[in-house]
Amino acid sequence: MPLGKLNDSNPTRHGLAPALVPGTYTADPRGPRPAREALASFLTELHRGAEGAGTAPAADPDRLYLLSSTSQAYSWLMKLLCDAGDAVLAPKPGYPLIESIARLECVDTIEYQLRFDGSWYIDVAELRALLDGPQGARIRALVLINPNNPTGSYVKAGEREQLVGLCRERGVAIIADEVFYDYALEPFPGNARLAGEAGALTFALDGFSKMLAAPHAKVGWIQVSGPETDVREAMRRLDVIADDYLPMSDIIASRIPDLLEAAKVQTDLVRGRVQGNLRALHRMLESDPLGVVSVLRAEGGWNVLLRVPGVIDENELVLHMIDAHGVSGQPGYFFDMASNGYLAISLLPEPDEFAHNVRVVLDSVAELLG
Repeated sequence: MPLGKLNDSNPTRHGLAPALVPGTYTADPRGPRPAREALASFLTELHRGAEGAGTAPAADPDRLYLLSSTSQAYSWLMKLLCDAGDAVLAPKPGYPLIESIARLECVDTIEYQLRFDGSWYIDVAELRALLDGPQGARIRALVLINPNNPTGSYVKAGEREQLVGLCRERGVAIIADEVFYDYALEPFPGNARLAGEAGALTFALDGFSKMLAAPHAKVGWIQVSGPETDVREAMRRLDVIADDYLPMSDIIASRIPDLLEAAKVQTDLVRGRVQGNLRALHRMLESDPLGVVSVLRAEGGWNVLLRVPGVIDENELVLHMIDAHGVSGQPGYFFDMASNGYLAISLLPEPDEFAHNVRVVLDSVAELLG
């Protein structure tokens, strides 16, 4: 006989659910199981299709957490892994969101360097020195963005092997943000997702914001993997955090299977757009008579970095674009580029608008150089 509850305050179990939202609400900290099962099946097929049949581990619905965004995932994981005053390692150049979320969680970010030598790479020696240095004892997680934004660089196979080993040896978790993974531009061979990594405690983040080009869908997820003992303890604690927030709406969760059906078409659509615009960008830069603007190799993502003459101040360039052409932009220092002379540009606009944006940059550079 089921145990009764004197204090049952769930109105949906007492015939009070509204007709527009019928059903009985069952609070599951990881998100409704049918949605997680659909997502796990989709991820298994997606990852194996991308990386060779049978090579990627099957996604386990019991190791998935549904939430509203990868931003929320970062917040939860910092709560999970860090006490106030602890730190996470974050890439530089990089998107400033991680530092902002960390501040809200009373967590510090310690930057590790991505370096450019014809292509971007992680300075593993510097990262090792940070882990072994005076700040190492308070570092709780390594953030890997695969591919990074705005550099577009994937984590290379050799880097991954070293980084997983470092994290395993030092008890540091990996937070792998892979929202741009499927948007390859000019990649090197051998890239692979960190989702499902077994060598160190790993939290892989993804969501519909990029996969479906639908930031308004507000669906993200965490996939947990690693050594069994570490995973079990991490999930026991993460369940407590997730249960306090319970962010996933049943209304949205019920649509996840249908949204997953649309994912391939949407991803292909966006991939075609960004790859086509990158080809157009190369043509425009090659035909520019001044020839002083170039694009850094972007392996994946939606954005690329333009290199402009260092004699032009980035702020001056953006302000000139606004005043003379009515177009704004993000200078390189927004992303902690190491020197002046960079401008981020999105590959998402429709081709005519994209060509106009590139033309504005080229014309503005020419006008400022006189």
